[in-house]
Amino acid sequence: MGTNTGTRARGRLRERAVGPVCAVLAFCAVPAGLLAGPSAGWRAALPMTVAVLGALAVASLHTRDRLITVAATAVAVSSALGTLFGDPPTLATATGVATLVEITGLLLLVCLVARYAGTRQAFVLCTVLGALASTALLRLQLPPTVLEAAAQSSFFALGAIAAAATGGGLRTLETRRIRAVYEARRSQRLQLAGDLHDFVAHDVSGIVVLAQAAQVIAADRPEEVLPLLRQIEASGLQALGSMDRTVHMLRSSDGTPLTGRDATNAAGGTGATDATDATDASPPVAYGLEDIVDAVDRFRTAGRAEVRLDMDRSPELIGRMPREVASTAHRVVVEALTNIRRHAGNAPWVTVTVSATPGPEHPRPVLTVSVTNGPPTGGETAGGHLGDRERPGASGLRGLAERARALGGTLESGVHGKHGENGKRGKHGWRVTAVLPLD
Repeated sequence: MGTNTGTRARGRLRERAVGPVCAVLAFCAVPAGLLAGPSAGWRAALPMTVAVLGALAVASLHTRDRLITVAATAVAVSSALGTLFGDPPTLATATGVATLVEITGLLLLVCLVARYAGTRQAFVLCTVLGALASTALLRLQLPPTVLEAAAQSSFFALGAIAAAATGGGLRTLETRRIRAVYEARRSQRLQLAGDLHDFVAHDVSGIVVLAQAAQVIAADRPEEVLPLLRQIEASGLQALGSMDRTVHMLRSSDGTPLTGRDATNAAGGTGATDATDATDASPPVAYGLEDIVDAVDRFRTAGRAEVRLDMDRSPELIGRMPREVASTAHRVVVEALTNIRRHAGNAPWVTVTVSATPGPEHPRPVLTVSVTNGPPTGGETAGGHLGDRERPGASGLRGLAERARALGGTLESGVHGKHGENGKRGKHGWRVTAVLPLD
């Protein structure tokens, strides 16, 4: 991002420098035209001066469409009058130099109009200016026949065509750059919106489970309601922290998440005030491997299942983990735990495994993330089969599978364990496994 910021700064510097440079050149062009008038003839010096001033005006004030039209029209009228009512054809050196300078200004103006003007406006103006640039040499020497004059003008019209093509090419490159930037920002915002939905859905689903548990035990064991309310409060604050963090990322200048745990904790979890202050004070960050522990702990406290986490928490592993891989691994765990909570809330056990040890099936260094739940004790829950439906508005397992493929890995999900009798569903668990290359 430092390179992109430097490029943008250099671009803004160039834009700011164009105006003063053009003003200085225009200030010099007027005395030069006055000095060239006596020797080259005023009928050649005036169109030359107007062409140079028009090109400089469009170059410095190209953001104003009306000015482009006025400047190009003034130059076209001046050049046409110089060709129609100028001096008889002459080979005077001063007149030839003035005419060549005028042609250069016309060609530069053609390029600028093709670059900055509207499509229809550019087509008309470039055609007129190109025709005038190709016929200006008739002031110096008139061919003996009309056919030769047309051939000469057609040949010099190639310069106008090349100038228009150059301006049109620059216009196309700028259009593609703007479209690429727009698409990149749109893709980034959609990804952040998916992150927000997934993370908040994980916390909100925990709040729902805790609220349901509070309703069940409120009558018989009211003393246990207060701890549940505290857990609901903590989950709500976590959801608010996720929303604050994502909104901050959307509003940031570059929008690129950084890696780190301190700002993640500040943006996510001890309280609404701390989250807001930390979000405003520190740059946005991406979730990583260390945040998987927090996600599993919250899942454990909000449910009744026996949850086991098998992960190497050494600083060496966390330090050498690529940011995209670590963030994707966290997303996989959060999505899998959210699906378990929504569709298999009464699963007796859940195992989360994160391993970076290469096995015989993966000679390359990979990170393997696996989330497995046991068969629900009471049959299928109201949510249905874990893989039956996608949640609208969220990335889901399908979006995570695409993200894993973009990193060169895979994501698979399916039945784990044995089916019931006659192939009935519901008597089995579910497993989500992601394999992400580290190189």
